[in-house]
Amino acid sequence: MNKVQTHSLFTDFDIDLFKAGKHFRLYEKLGAHIIEVNGVKGVYFAVWAPSAKTVSVVGDFNHWRQGEHELQVRWDSSGIWEGFIPGIEKGTLYKYRIESNNGGLMTEKADPFAFYCEKPPHTASVIWDLDYKWKDTNWMETRKEHNDLDKPYSVYEVHLGSWKRQGEENRFLTYLEFAEDLVKYVKETGFTHVEFMPVMEYPYDPSWGYQLIGYFAPTSRFGEPQDFMVLVDKLHQAGIGVILDWVPSHFPDDAHGLGFFDGSNLFEHPDRRKGYHPDWKSLVFNYGRNEVRSFLISNALFWLQHYHVDGLRVDAVASMLYLDYSREEGEWEPNIYGGRENLDTISFLKDFNEAVYSNFEGVQTIAEESTSFPMVSRPTFNGGLGFGMKWMMGWMHDTLEYFQKETVYRKYHQNDLTFSMTYTYTENFMLPLSHDEVVYGKKSIAGRMPGDEWQKFANLRLLYGYMFTHPGTKLLFMGSEFGQSSEWNFESSLDWHLLQYPFHNGVKLLITKLNELYKTEPALHEKQFSPEGFEWINYSDHENAVMSFIRKGNNPKDDLIVVLNFTQVIRENYRIGLPKKGKLTEVFNSDAIEFGGSGVQNTNKLLIETSPYDGKEYSTALLLPPLSVVVFKVA
Repeated sequence: MNKVQTHSLFTDFDIDLFKAGKHFRLYEKLGAHIIEVNGVKGVYFAVWAPSAKTVSVVGDFNHWRQGEHELQVRWDSSGIWEGFIPGIEKGTLYKYRIESNNGGLMTEKADPFAFYCEKPPHTASVIWDLDYKWKDTNWMETRKEHNDLDKPYSVYEVHLGSWKRQGEENRFLTYLEFAEDLVKYVKETGFTHVEFMPVMEYPYDPSWGYQLIGYFAPTSRFGEPQDFMVLVDKLHQAGIGVILDWVPSHFPDDAHGLGFFDGSNLFEHPDRRKGYHPDWKSLVFNYGRNEVRSFLISNALFWLQHYHVDGLRVDAVASMLYLDYSREEGEWEPNIYGGRENLDTISFLKDFNEAVYSNFEGVQTIAEESTSFPMVSRPTFNGGLGFGMKWMMGWMHDTLEYFQKETVYRKYHQNDLTFSMTYTYTENFMLPLSHDEVVYGKKSIAGRMPGDEWQKFANLRLLYGYMFTHPGTKLLFMGSEFGQSSEWNFESSLDWHLLQYPFHNGVKLLITKLNELYKTEPALHEKQFSPEGFEWINYSDHENAVMSFIRKGNNPKDDLIVVLNFTQVIRENYRIGLPKKGKLTEVFNSDAIEFGGSGVQNTNKLLIETSPYDGKEYSTALLLPPLSVVVFKVA
């Protein structure tokens, strides 16, 4: 095997950007790249390891022997080691063997920029390329029309390892099998987007992917990188957007990973009060180090560029924002102003969002942020963090708390539902019923509903109807769309056999109809982040546990009237106030027989009378089905 040759892909400008924390395409320089030098094919290697004494590339090509292929450190104090090794081909296994200046410590590390990794529990990186001929040109040219904030955005959250398994061996599906089965299913149920829980390489299945090792590599559990490209491509061809969970909040301390990479705290913060996460027993990035910022933002842009991803949902933002997150008094240090906010994180997140939105049109970033930190989804030029959307955790908590109550007690707790409208427009909120709500003894969403079997499913249909008519975008975890009875188990398939039962199949059909309603009725999405898109009719009928409101689009003729009955009592001649004359036509009813309901409905058009009610000039009397949401249009 040929020796290492001197070669570099870096310019002086690259190094300046890297040191300044402004190089957002590092994946084009660092890592392992199949190239040709002077007519000879091989691989150029580059790794950041400023505290290293020596760095060798070891692999199956040199029998993993130290010292045979040593890289050279650059002269410019960047800490980058590099070199070209002729003859190495795609598919070769490799690592970096790093001897540290700090006491001569010797470690073997996977490549932080590897495009492909060995299938866990094996830990080597794999020489790979990103060659692929995309067929989603139409989607990419028009995706802004699908992803804008005034468009329907209904997300199906998927854990690839447990959506569906095959055979007695309980094996994973492959990316290529997902490209057939999952694409067909999402298209059938009408979701506009899929959100994948982390697909970047991770060593430990029980982490669900949230403890990443290979930030630039789709996990090899389900196939090769190009196979994942096929999956994204097929979703796009079906008109479905793709969101990836992205985890810049922490990383595991596995020996082959980023931790103590070159014998120093390279990626993690050196102060354990800022560099260690007590909840997850993991390491926290040093957001104040420019090279780390370049690494993370480059990673975000990598998935948008090379995998055509349409959005990034950023995990655990609250844990990043607060210095005292999950820490007791004395376990954290205030910032320079005496506050608890992590100023380095705030600066990093602003840079991240600015880089994403300035480089890619028609994409969204979404923050999983559970506190009242202000202006998360407001532009950075207005002082915000710059995210496109933020998860509405308060809505999720209050809504599930309300729905778990027996109906006889709900009249005492209606404020749990109405409270969300006091702050709905402070952010661009996404309403999440995510994987976190169906684990650790919380029960499935269906399992939380009170009453007998009929009431449980009626409550579930009502919950989803409320979710889809409430302002904001939507996210639903897999299995919830057909009323999975048991909690989510990451080690086994969803309970697909339940679809043979009418109640479960009815819930799936309901979700399909709700997605159709959300997409086809402008009033449900055109002003979903504007107070102009919502008007209460009556939120104070606690005694009957009924709420009513108007959803509005750009054109008044598109207005929808939404009435929700949170008890099993049928309300006859239930009067609501309305702002204009005309006739009401029922366009959606969660109590329809096809969904598993009792079939109580308003079959005829309802005349709106000149009879003041609910503080409005006109009114009409409705028939309200039990435990239902009914949607009307004014004709």
